[in-house]
Amino acid sequence: MTDPTTSTVPTPRALDALAAVIAEFNVSRPLETSLAVALDTLCRSVDARECSLWLHTADGLVRTWAAGEPQASEASVNASLADGQEAQGVRAVRVTAGDRRVGALVLRFGRPVRDEEVLLLNAVANLLAPELAHAERSRQLEVEVAARTAEIDGQRRFTEKIIDSLPLGLYVIDREYRIHAWNRKRETGMQGVSRDEAIGRTVFDILHRQPFEMLRREFDEVFATGRIQEYQMESSASGDARTYRITKIPMRLGDSAVTHVITIGEDVTDWRQGQQRHVQAEKLAAIGTLAAGVMHEINNPLATIAACGDGLGYRLEDLQRKGADVNKDLFDYLEIIDNEVLRCKQIVDQLLDFSRPKQLAKSPVDLNDVVEKTLFLMKHHAGFKKMALVKELADALPVVPLGNAEQLVQVLMALMINAADATDGRGSITVRTRKGPTTTDGAIVEVSDTGHGIARSEMSKIFEPFYTTKPPGRGTGLGLAICYGIVQDHRGRIEVDSVSGKGSTFRVLLPTIEW
Repeated sequence: MTDPTTSTVPTPRALDALAAVIAEFNVSRPLETSLAVALDTLCRSVDARECSLWLHTADGLVRTWAAGEPQASEASVNASLADGQEAQGVRAVRVTAGDRRVGALVLRFGRPVRDEEVLLLNAVANLLAPELAHAERSRQLEVEVAARTAEIDGQRRFTEKIIDSLPLGLYVIDREYRIHAWNRKRETGMQGVSRDEAIGRTVFDILHRQPFEMLRREFDEVFATGRIQEYQMESSASGDARTYRITKIPMRLGDSAVTHVITIGEDVTDWRQGQQRHVQAEKLAAIGTLAAGVMHEINNPLATIAACGDGLGYRLEDLQRKGADVNKDLFDYLEIIDNEVLRCKQIVDQLLDFSRPKQLAKSPVDLNDVVEKTLFLMKHHAGFKKMALVKELADALPVVPLGNAEQLVQVLMALMINAADATDGRGSITVRTRKGPTTTDGAIVEVSDTGHGIARSEMSKIFEPFYTTKPPGRGTGLGLAICYGIVQDHRGRIEVDSVSGKGSTFRVLLPTIEW
């Protein structure tokens, strides 16, 4: 009789266990559930203490599913696989798919393993191999898809972060004029529309302040021509007049027609003002060069006219002394000639100062002292008799390290006289000093008036030589041009804010660092 403990013929119990495992994998369940049930069935059918499934990973064999009391170690599993025998009560068989090792199926007993149990273990391992291989491929695919999705999502977030970090307002619309993108700058702009509120709505619903027909025509032109459109617009929605550069860019999702339009809005107010200052400086430099060339030629005939006038005056006086009847009008004419020659010489001197600024010594200057000195000189000026003068001087005002007090007094006097003329001797003038936001504009002095203001069309011309809005005989148009040159020589700048009918503010900004 054959000893049942050494029989290699599977017992009905083992066959039943194998059939149960096969049946389990024919049921439509998640793989994890089927594996857990199969291992539990196998563990109970052979009275094992542990039945576990180990998978090969980059870190070695790792137990993934188990039934019973999972206590087998990786070392014991590897030892059993190495010699095909039991090691430390553990018997392991390989789970392979073709030539590739997937993992190991492990049984742990408190007794020796029977041959029929080894056969059952191998049969179950062969049954599990294709399922595990398929599951592994599925997991790898899932991992790859998840990694690729995470990568795409990361790139999308990175791109959104870049777009949101731009100091530009940006949005994108499709051919139905619906908004598909709306960056952070648009959320915090003048209208302050949130992204959630904007996405999916038409641009006309959001930008309702702009004329519907004009806005639609601009987009339609980009859709039709496929060309970038760029223009500037003025807006006072924030309270101050600002200049914006609007750029509309065609976008294609494929090789077909334009599918979207990207609109970028950039606040170019500071850039435009800088450009205007640069153009103004070039214009003044050109005029200064011209003035330097012609003033010498003008001085000579002026000197001749003045000498001839003096000579005629002496002749007339001699004739009077000899008893001749000299018409009084002749002396009046000579006085007019003398006064006009003097006036012309003053203009020539101012032009020469403008074209060739005097290189005076510079030293630390306190703008508050400059204001006090200017007000002392102006207190007897006829234009200030009926005006209210307000003085607002900042405490601890930074010192201008390289300045010329006399020239700065000249600038302040010119600005105050202009303010008095703008108010026709009535109203008020405010002179104030304050600390600037940076050392480049560290010390600021302002002269504000309540006069008639400056028309917007004249703002770009007021620093040009000979340009004046005053009546004939009341100004040469050189005062502000000279002020501009002096302030520029101090490495500073002049700004003007004016509202027609309400008044003007001239602002001189000077550096408080050495240059």
